[in-house]
Amino acid sequence: MPYNSYRVDLMGAAKLEPCGTVEVDSYQTFKLTYTAGKFGIDDQGGLKIGFRGHFDGSPIQFEDPKAPGYTTVKASNGAKLEVSWETRRNIRPWNKSLYVRCLRFLSEGDQIEIIFGDTSKGGPGWLMQTFCESAFTFQITVDPFATQDFIALKDTDHPTISVVPTRPDQWVAVLPTLRRPDEPFRLSIKCNDKWGNPSDLVDQTVTLKATSPVKKLPETVTFKNGDFCKVIEGLTSSECDHLEIYILNEDGDVLTSSNTLVIRPSERQHFWSDMHAQSGETIGVGTAREYFEFARNKAFVDIAGHQGNDFQITDAFWEHLNELTAEYNEPSRFLTIPGYEWSGNTGLGGDHNVWYRTEGRPIYRSSRALVADTSMPENDAHSAVDMMTKLEKEDAIVVAHVGGRYADIKYAHDAKLEPSVEVHSSWGTFEWILNDAFDCGYKIGIVASSDGHKGRPGSEFPGNSQFGSFGGLTCHLLPELDRDHFFSAFRRRQHYATTGARIFMDVTAQIDETVHQIGEITQTTSDHVTLNVEVIGTAPLERIDVFDGKDIIETIRPWDLSNQIERLRITCAGQHYRGRGRLVKWEVAARLDAGQINKYKTINFWNPNRQPKLISETEISWETVTTGGASAVDLWLDGFSASDKLFIETNQGSMTIDANKIEVAGVTQECGGMDIRLNVQQLPQKMSEKYLSVSRDLKLTQGTERRLFVRVTQEDGHQAWTSPFYILRS
Repeated sequence: MPYNSYRVDLMGAAKLEPCGTVEVDSYQTFKLTYTAGKFGIDDQGGLKIGFRGHFDGSPIQFEDPKAPGYTTVKASNGAKLEVSWETRRNIRPWNKSLYVRCLRFLSEGDQIEIIFGDTSKGGPGWLMQTFCESAFTFQITVDPFATQDFIALKDTDHPTISVVPTRPDQWVAVLPTLRRPDEPFRLSIKCNDKWGNPSDLVDQTVTLKATSPVKKLPETVTFKNGDFCKVIEGLTSSECDHLEIYILNEDGDVLTSSNTLVIRPSERQHFWSDMHAQSGETIGVGTAREYFEFARNKAFVDIAGHQGNDFQITDAFWEHLNELTAEYNEPSRFLTIPGYEWSGNTGLGGDHNVWYRTEGRPIYRSSRALVADTSMPENDAHSAVDMMTKLEKEDAIVVAHVGGRYADIKYAHDAKLEPSVEVHSSWGTFEWILNDAFDCGYKIGIVASSDGHKGRPGSEFPGNSQFGSFGGLTCHLLPELDRDHFFSAFRRRQHYATTGARIFMDVTAQIDETVHQIGEITQTTSDHVTLNVEVIGTAPLERIDVFDGKDIIETIRPWDLSNQIERLRITCAGQHYRGRGRLVKWEVAARLDAGQINKYKTINFWNPNRQPKLISETEISWETVTTGGASAVDLWLDGFSASDKLFIETNQGSMTIDANKIEVAGVTQECGGMDIRLNVQQLPQKMSEKYLSVSRDLKLTQGTERRLFVRVTQEDGHQAWTSPFYILRS
């Protein structure tokens, strides 16, 4: 009989108790009973219980009955069993698995009983993952013949549970960022649990207050248990204004406020996208249908793509994805773009996103690693060069990105196909890919996406795993929301990227009488350009950096420092290297030799269970992770003067700093790796300015191209980048 083709109905059966619904981040106990099939399990054969690679609950362990994840395993016939928790020794997406090896044989009908989160000796149980999943699966494969050929049970025989949100914690209100007067818009409201999952456990009436008149805005909105969100359609405003809407509770306290909606005459509107994430058919969770439902109805984005790994997309799933993008595509309401992730090995070009204007186009695979079908070998594209060659005649766009594999744009780049690079996702912040493009002389735009694997496109929190950042968004400047305008504007790089905040940006370059939009390539005989920058943050603005290529030519800070040191920001940042092992774990202790810490606040601390500990009035410690971006703690101080010292000890490096040397730009210590660093800077006690509008006249030199773009950094750590202007004086 051919390899791995035994009748799966002879492989045994499994039963899970209880089998129902559990909340995220909750402790649970499950008993899984496997009953051996016709062949039993021979000695040295075994069983694997697989879990998805991005499961971020407590690891399974067998040694400490008082600790989370304690698990017991026994055989009904008394056979000795060897057990282990493996993290990368099962076929994806079941990267994590409990491996049971039988040291004596089992016969048909014998059972293996596994108690996940065994509490019989006082332990807390098994801590569940931080994200929702309609069908959390215990994937069971059996090696009955001791050949290391693990055979999956029938699809319907893998036990499942449903993981649902916990209680509401944080209100969110979303408006568009740019609309014309009297043009309809919507207000979307939800309340996330502490892990970023929209909660349906809200039972509350909230009041809506707008900063300027809005037609058809109700006074109140009522949430009932079972409601994940409320979307109020058909709102309009006649006034040119900066509009915000506040959400208040019954006592009149502000629960949250929306981002700012700018209402003004404009040729273009703003539309927000998350073009890059995956569902459970590949490495993510949930179904592709649930994926698009979340993007539209719970993340409130305007544009979505699905980027499954090509080597895991079967022809049937590719057809299904195309059916879904056609079904969900609704111009003027919600745009879907068919596509996939070309996931070549790093040495062959690394990860690239591919999107088509229309459905029904081929999928050119980097490999067939997890696809059994070998038909149509002409669609194989084993290198990034091969992929781009095959796409030359397609109506497609490509974006280089950094995920598990990173894109090596120096290996392959086609300016007609690849307008932009992705600088931010849940994996981290990667400005180095932008600098690679500048080094090569490419003219690229800047985008961001989530690359989410947790079923939350458009609103992807990292959870408790190797993801170190909140998922990114891209703002597209379009006259109308349809595929034709989207592709045209994307190819002209008319978009800007954020780390997930809906920051308003309007940046133009004026040369003589002509106003140019971001992303434009211009040749001129003029000797200067006026850069006009308007920013409205979702939090106070910490700094605005104006770049020419890799160089910062000006930093604008809309605040001043006082004579006293009132607030310090201690920032951990960087990555070990470009690949999968980039995550840096930080253990930090900071101590003052005088004064005291009055309060502290965290920046980019996405794990609510991992927060700083105030040890004394002069000492604080914390743990965090960085994956290319930054994580920081702000300290508000009293009695700390220029003659005092700050001591910082970390597992990556330590600093002793004289307070009089801590200025606006701060003091930085390089800590190795690719760009691992520790920084301490001084900030004002309070920042309040969310709005900035400035103009700068910049000189143009004959024969030299200026590559001008703007990076925004908010007080809360969120950032935004415009696509560059490329201006050459001839």
